[in-house]
Amino acid sequence: MKLYTENYPAPNPRKVHIFLAEKGIDNVERIHTKMMERMHKAPDFLAKNTLGQVPVLETDDGKYISESIAICRYFEALHPAPPMFGRDPYDAAMVEMWMRRAEFRLWNPMGQVWINADPRTAAVIPKQFKDYGEHSKAVAAHAMKWLDKELSGAGPYLVHDYFSMADIVLLCGIDFGRFIHQEIPDDCKHLKAWHERVSARPSAKAEGVKGAAPLKI
Repeated sequence: MKLYTENYPAPNPRKVHIFLAEKGIDNVERIHTKMMERMHKAPDFLAKNTLGQVPVLETDDGKYISESIAICRYFEALHPAPPMFGRDPYDAAMVEMWMRRAEFRLWNPMGQVWINADPRTAAVIPKQFKDYGEHSKAVAAHAMKWLDKELSGAGPYLVHDYFSMADIVLLCGIDFGRFIHQEIPDDCKHLKAWHERVSARPSAKAEGVKGAAPLKI
């Protein structure tokens, strides 16, 4: 199998890199799809994913799977241990709940900050909506404060004592927030403690394409 991917800080590919590291899966060929060289928008790549986004997984029989969570679910079915999407029906529901919360409450507004308020995207998005981007900063900060309250008195991870795909999704969102200067608010001590725990896991440092330079934006 081949994984068309990009290095840190690209957040969606990073979810797959961390997931594969947690699973101990190391036999997937990594194809460096250099976003700064617009390789993800080239015709040959668009034939794999018409949205022109990484990551994309090419299966052994020549099929293509896009979207990071879909790719991880595919690997979960092939390699069920250790389970990353739930140990039982309740866990599975909680993992799904927290993934959706992380994506809708945090990833969405952070994406709008990146698209509409960051000068580094102006070259490819000349018509930025600055006011909406600034508003999205406040929405993302509010989401982190809500997460902080949810984590108070909880276990070490989002689903109690169980590190799951939900933690990976939130970690990659929080770290991408730091990349776009959207830091965890100072008073969010529970969220900061959670971030320190998950960042200390070896998988959090998983490489995308070994030996290749990080993505420079």
